[in-house]
Parts: sequence; structure tokens; C-alpha cells
Amino acid sequence: METIKSIQTRNSIPFLEEPAPTEEEMKEVYRAALRAPDHAWLRPWKYIEVTGEGRQKLADSFLDAAYLSDEDVTEEYKAKLLNAPFRAPMIIILVADIKEHPKVPKVEQLLSLGASAQNILLSITSLGYGAVWRTGKMAFNPQIVESLGLPKTNEIIGYLYIGTPSRKEKAIPELNIDDYLSKLT
Repeated sequence: METIKSIQTRNSIPFLEEPAPTEEEMKEVYRAALRAPDHAWLRPWKYIEVTGEGRQKLADSFLDAAYLSDEDVTEEYKAKLLNAPFRAPMIIILVADIKEHPKVPKVEQLLSLGASAQNILLSITSLGYGAVWRTGKMAFNPQIVESLGLPKTNEIIGYLYIGTPSRKEKAIPELNIDDYLSKLT
């Protein structure tokens, strides 16, 4: 029941500060991440952990990607991109390492990485930290893949911002199971 309670009380925490998890804590988190379902043992997951000055490198990559995408980079948007990685002391970039396989389509590999990311979020929460999964224009963006020097077969599906909650958690809405469940008997 402890596991179920942890899952039911997990919450996205967007306001984060130091400290981030330690290296030893993160090893345990990654061990949990690597337990995600993985058809044909393709291991389609990669993680890039960003901390310290790496956040400035990520900010620069965001800006490079915006320019490569021929976006209208206003001063306001530029500031938003450059500030984004500093909203948390740690960011994990979720990278799908897509492989050709006759029985495992791309979508299944993306879902596997999503399950892996959920394992990370649950593990971070169980350690007493906070996290939020962010996407936006810098996810699913081939220019950010290029800007980070990743292979073209890789896709970034999101960013996990991780740290210590700096504000009270928002209330978790109570959902009616019957709104989401049907039965075929």
C-alpha cells in the first residue's frame, strides 16, 4: 500500500531550489528509471543530467535551437529561454534513443521512456525532493538535438526539473474513476 499511496500523492512541483539530490541518491533514482517496461530490451532511454554551469550550456542550446528553428526571437523570448534552466538546481533531459526494430515501433520506445520518466518522478518524490516534467518548444525539437550534439536518431521528449520545493504544493484534484473507466466483460 505504501507504493500505491506514493503514486496517488505525487505532485508536480514547479518552484524548486537547492539542494538537488546527491550523486548517490541519483544513482538509486536511475536504477529505478531503468526498470521501465522495455520490449525486446532495446533500452531506448538516455538521460542527460544538467547541474551547475551546465544549466548555462543548456540555456545557450535553447537559444541556438530557437535561432535554428527560424523562430522570431524577441528579447522577451530570449530572456525566457536563457532563464528556463535556472528554475531548478537539476534538470534531467529525457532522450529517446530510437532504434529500428521489426516488432517494436517508435511509439512503443517513446512510451518506454515516458514510463522511465515516471519512475524518476516517483523516486525523486520518495526521497523528499520535488520535480516537474516540462516540455514546450524545446521538446520534440530536432534543433535542440542538433544543438546538444546528439545523434539524429535521438529525440528529446521533455525535461525533468528537480530540486527542493520552495513553496507549498498545490492541491491534487480528486478525479472520479468512473469518468475514465469502462469495462468490457
